[in-house]
Amino acid sequence: MSLLQATLKIDLWNAWIFMSVFLLQMLAILLIDRRVSKRSHIPKEARQNKFERSVGIIGNLIWLLAMAYSVFLPLRLGTFWFYIGLSAFMVGLAIMVIATKDFMTAPADQLITKGAYAYSRHPMYLATFLICLGAGIATVSYPFLFLSLIMASCFYQEALIEERYCINKYGIAYEKYMNNTHRWASVRRKHGD
Repeated sequence: MSLLQATLKIDLWNAWIFMSVFLLQMLAILLIDRRVSKRSHIPKEARQNKFERSVGIIGNLIWLLAMAYSVFLPLRLGTFWFYIGLSAFMVGLAIMVIATKDFMTAPADQLITKGAYAYSRHPMYLATFLICLGAGIATVSYPFLFLSLIMASCFYQEALIEERYCINKYGIAYEKYMNNTHRWASVRRKHGD
């Protein structure tokens, strides 16, 4: 891996191919049901302090920076790193597609605990991290991997805010869900009510 990319140029086979799934996801949500996009963000009142508000802003700025950087970042096609990165991307993409479908089909006022949400309380964050990690590995780029790690730390803080919000909104039902479902991922869901 290199600290700085030797060639940064706009090309067809750049990391934007991996990152474009986020734009496709947003477009699908907007075209299928605008109400889903409104409930896909943490309500402003859930952020209780300046740090929590800053985390959301920083996370979104890092994501935008990664999106822009990906346009200029060539995939290292045919290399070992490309195939490892592609594998991480494909796992992230599968999680994103399933979690997006689960999120879009769930009633707006109910806790989502089925599908991808049965294995992760935050499958969208997990998917986003895996997709970005995959792009960083497939391009053999330390800066992109660094951006992915910063994003992951922001996701962790966002997850804590969301969990506090959900405990306030859903009460005991969410606490049971937390006890049965790992924050990021579990191979097998624990059973029990």
